[in-house]
Amino acid sequence: MGSESEYVIEMLHITKEFPGIKANDDITLQLKKGEIHALLGENGAGKSTLMSVLFGLYQPEEGIIKKDGKEVKIDSPNDATALHIGMVHQHFKLIEVFSVLDNIILGAEDTKWGFLSEKAARKKVTELSEKYGLYVDLDAKVEDISVGMQQRTEILKMLYRDNEILIFDEPTAVLTPQEIEELMAIMKNLAKEGKSILFISHKLNEIMEVSDRVTVLRKGKYVATVNTKDTNKQELSNMMVGRPVQLEVKKDEAKPTDVVLSVRNVSVMSHIHKSEAVKDVSFDVRKGEIVCIAGIDGNGQTEFIHALTGLDQVSAGTITIDGHDITKASVKEKGKYMAHIPEDRHKHGLVLDFTLENNLVLQRFQEKEFQHNGFIKFDAIRKYSQELIDKFDVRSGQGPVTITRSMSGGNQQKAIIARELDRNRDLIVAVQPTRGLDVGAIEFVHAQLVKQRDEGKAVLLVSLELDEVLSLSDRILVMYEGKIVGEFDSKKVTAQELGLYMAGAKKDKKEA
Repeated sequence: MGSESEYVIEMLHITKEFPGIKANDDITLQLKKGEIHALLGENGAGKSTLMSVLFGLYQPEEGIIKKDGKEVKIDSPNDATALHIGMVHQHFKLIEVFSVLDNIILGAEDTKWGFLSEKAARKKVTELSEKYGLYVDLDAKVEDISVGMQQRTEILKMLYRDNEILIFDEPTAVLTPQEIEELMAIMKNLAKEGKSILFISHKLNEIMEVSDRVTVLRKGKYVATVNTKDTNKQELSNMMVGRPVQLEVKKDEAKPTDVVLSVRNVSVMSHIHKSEAVKDVSFDVRKGEIVCIAGIDGNGQTEFIHALTGLDQVSAGTITIDGHDITKASVKEKGKYMAHIPEDRHKHGLVLDFTLENNLVLQRFQEKEFQHNGFIKFDAIRKYSQELIDKFDVRSGQGPVTITRSMSGGNQQKAIIARELDRNRDLIVAVQPTRGLDVGAIEFVHAQLVKQRDEGKAVLLVSLELDEVLSLSDRILVMYEGKIVGEFDSKKVTAQELGLYMAGAKKDKKEA
């Protein structure tokens, strides 16, 4: 092998523009064979755009792509597949009503005389899943399996097509801590077998753990490529954000006062099984404190929050806010008492085809400030949304008139946080508020939530990130199989101990 093909993929001087924004501005990225190469950057730095260019979803205005030292043209994902390039997207592209096996072979069917030879396909998939430790139930329908399993399905889909270059776009954004560890092991395994991996992320500990080299992008421009072993988290975060970032939450002692939210003996039915997802849960949240419900995904947190915010019904028990019984109130009625940063920003947080300014006034357009005798005051909405965009640093190509769908996930999240915190409610329900955000944005959101607490608001946080649970909350409630199994003071508990309660190994410890 001559020096010319030390790199299996080279993206040289790539520029890609969208209306109002240069998403990639003269970026060069070189991937060696058999390495895990991380692509690091803030939300909207251009990471996904660059990978979409490599996968043929976008055509660059400038620049060339080489594979094994030869220039190639990638006009569509089919061209990418022919070059053995595969991609696992941040939002999976699976057909929910198909089985796992059908999803894996879809579009790459092995046919004989026009008939699908499923036996050969099943054998190949089974061999791949055993070789790489990717265990999935091939006959389960995708809609019935966990997110972690859906991701394994996507990885098998790439391997089934004999892909050599694997792109992972924010692969851990939706996984539990256990699934993340499993994925890291799978990625190392793939690299050992000679696959070359591009790994888009903004989670510094994951990058430090699995990558060989890191390329940092900032605001669409190339910053540097470094060997992972020669760098550290603080240095990487400075390169990515362009300034020193507080990786720890800064906050004073909490000074809780009156009870705002009171939950008594609440149960909620599960939609999937004919059983209770939440079982007889009771707790209070007071003004001036952040209380976190921690747990592994799927232990009733989502159902509880849906019942609390009105997306679902409570089957037993009562919920009061500021002394008002809101157990059976509508979403709109409950909205008068609480702000809600939802878990699923696409399903419950935004109308993706609306403009940013319309999303920022979704619950408020009927207020006097924004309408008169039933006519909407567009100027007032424009002015208000611009103020929020500036205050919360929401980045988009065209400001208030940007279509929300076109914004990066992190900036969509910031828009929701801006809208909800500005509603000035006594209770803030924040579910995974920093999911998919980079360190700079996480620092900002944490500071905003602490500020709300210090202004005397009650904050109920739900998070799967142990670091966040420990550093942001004042009190921690661990939820396991629909029950609260322990209550802790965040300053006195370790991550290890919380992990044991979250896994159901210990229960009923009160530290408050």
